[in-house]
Amino acid sequence: MSYAHHAVELRSEQLRLPENHAWRRLPLIAAIVGGLGLAASAGLGVGQPKQFFFSYLVAFMFGLSFAIGGLFFVLIQFASRAAWSVVVRRVAENAAAAVPVFAVLFLPIAFGAHDLFHWSHAEAVAHDALLAGKSGYLNLPFFFIRAFFYFALWTFLSQWYLRRSLEQDRTGDKTITRRLQNASGPSIVVTALTMNFAAFDWLMSLDPHWYSTMFGVYYFAGCLIAIFAFLAIVTILMRRSGLLENIVTREHDHDLGKLLFGFTVFWTYIAFSQYFLIWYANIPEETVWYAHRMEGSWKTVSVFLMAGHFVIPFFYLMPRAVKRNRVALFAGASWMLLVHYVDIYWLAQPVLNHHGAHFSLLDGTTLLGVGGVFIAVFARFLARHALVPHRDPRLPESLRFENV
Repeated sequence: MSYAHHAVELRSEQLRLPENHAWRRLPLIAAIVGGLGLAASAGLGVGQPKQFFFSYLVAFMFGLSFAIGGLFFVLIQFASRAAWSVVVRRVAENAAAAVPVFAVLFLPIAFGAHDLFHWSHAEAVAHDALLAGKSGYLNLPFFFIRAFFYFALWTFLSQWYLRRSLEQDRTGDKTITRRLQNASGPSIVVTALTMNFAAFDWLMSLDPHWYSTMFGVYYFAGCLIAIFAFLAIVTILMRRSGLLENIVTREHDHDLGKLLFGFTVFWTYIAFSQYFLIWYANIPEETVWYAHRMEGSWKTVSVFLMAGHFVIPFFYLMPRAVKRNRVALFAGASWMLLVHYVDIYWLAQPVLNHHGAHFSLLDGTTLLGVGGVFIAVFARFLARHALVPHRDPRLPESLRFENV
């Protein structure tokens, strides 16, 4: 079976991981790393449970951002009827398909709710009028019901889009694309709403006296930075391993680089707007959140984020040459994943350590644990399915894609 388009011919052996390819060992390797990381975290967490739960939450929200970002990427590509992205869309579909695993990984957060969330203590609510006023929303039964609903919805959408895409691989039915396009608009709306409320529930409510209507959009920007960086890194590594050659090209790298650059600016716009409005209003229960992050070594982290999450990548990713060079784009995408993790760390950890940043060994082991499990599941999907949606009707246009 082959597909001839312009100067590119796709052979059947190009569409799947070869049986003896090194990437077929990745699920097992990542699962071992993830299992060891979670086991080490559990052992270290016995003596410091509060640190364990905060470290685990940071790792969980970092890992989840790839899956949710992948789901958004798929939905947005169908809604916009984009052709350029068809050759990289299966990678995003596989990342999104890991959402059900995060439902299981959420269990430690559920068990650690009392260590994480001040509002979960009845005595705290009884002596705090503000918490009492929010108790209709911030209470554990409703908190768990919402979490179940979020994961149920994300799981349904991620699995439905992947399965329909795989069905099109088998049947070549072009009407599947139309159905997925028609469903993408409502799916974006409900995914955006649930992602916003999940960010409120799992990160913003760590400090229940603080609130920001922009916080969900802030996390959304981080999710898209995560998936664009992830797609760039994975497709570059795959081509270095002899996969997707002449399928994903520097033209696709260029577009991924443009999106990564664009959403770096978007993240900065949201971050600055949130800070500026809170600074201007000068309401004590809002400003104290930033005050904690401008004390001691947290101020250093805040300055690092300003420089590392905007100034450096803004000038680094702007040139066309960087976005079209694999090594340069790989370095830029890797840097953005690093600062994305620091960003989530900066959102959560000051609640535990008000007076200064303190990197714990648990931060590393939980990141290895959650990250290893995510990569294992992602790599498993990658090994089981075709590497590209090879019967998508827009594939020829994607293969011929050129930036102008």
